Amino acid sequence: MKILITGGTGYIGSHTIVDLINNGFEVISADSFLNSDGSALQGIEKITGRKIKNYKVDLTNKEDTEIIFKENPDIAGVIHFAALKAVGESVEKPILYFDNNINSLLNILDNIVKYGVKYFVFSSSCTVYGSPDKLPVDEHTPIQEAESPYGRTKQVSEMIAKDVLSNTNVKAIMLRYFNPAGAHESGKMGESPALPPLNLVPIITETAIGKRDSMMVFGDDYNTRDGSAIRDYIHVMDLADAHTKSLQYLIDNPKALDYDFFNLGIGQGVTVLEAINAFEEVTGEKLNYSIAPRRPGDIPAIYADYTKAKTLLKWNPKRNIEDIMKSAWEWEKVRSN
Repeated sequence: MKILITGGTGYIGSHTIVDLINNGFEVISADSFLNSDGSALQGIEKITGRKIKNYKVDLTNKEDTEIIFKENPDIAGVIHFAALKAVGESVEKPILYFDNNINSLLNILDNIVKYGVKYFVFSSSCTVYGSPDKLPVDEHTPIQEAESPYGRTKQVSEMIAKDVLSNTNVKAIMLRYFNPAGAHESGKMGESPALPPLNLVPIITETAIGKRDSMMVFGDDYNTRDGSAIRDYIHVMDLADAHTKSLQYLIDNPKALDYDFFNLGIGQGVTVLEAINAFEEVTGEKLNYSIAPRRPGDIPAIYADYTKAKTLLKWNPKRNIEDIMKSAWEWEKVRSN
């Protein structure tokens, strides 16, 4: 069964390709290298022994996007990762985020319907919940006002997918995940953005290895146990497994809902300072960090209740914050050599 992964050379997309191949799927990729350099394709080949075809296509271009489907009429499913994803940058450049994230989705959905693709899995985000009133967050948690344009693109994308696919035979799952981190345990692949990373774990590893002189903790005055923001960090290979299981669930369950959504996290909140401490304990490396003001768009705390994914998808995360930090550090040492 052939699966198209958009954003396939990106961080989560590339790890999901590995998991899909290991579970018997045929995979093709579409990635413009906007925020990746394509090196993940070599990592995938080293780990799986498979060479993956990548279409270097800007998915906001309607004609170029359709070429992928014309050349691969046997695509059975699409997992759509391709999107800009930095909360802070989205506050500064909202038009860029709306243009890229929404228009690429529209073009993908148009071709899914046109070419009779059966399954669609969308890379959504816990940011759709805004700043929740209660924790942990489950799928019944009310959708609040988005705290950033990035979060808004995910809210709107979910609604667009529901509307577009409602009168079709396409079955769709929205995966609302929390904070992906870590790397493949082989040390042959991990997070390697073309642009400077803005998320915590690669900033930690880059600081530890000397690519950065120091790092900042944004906010120590939140109403949390140590004043820093709380997030739910999920290992990227656990996350990749959830995408494969979502696809398999749709394939194996003809009576599955036509449109459904699942939270993906490990169900435990970790503060920024606790994450730093976990890294220092696992690696023995000391981090040079300072406290800075809160960033626009950040919320105080969010973590998941993943009971629904556990029950229906038979998915259970196997790795914790220490595993995340260990694998991320091993990858940082490899990619810095």
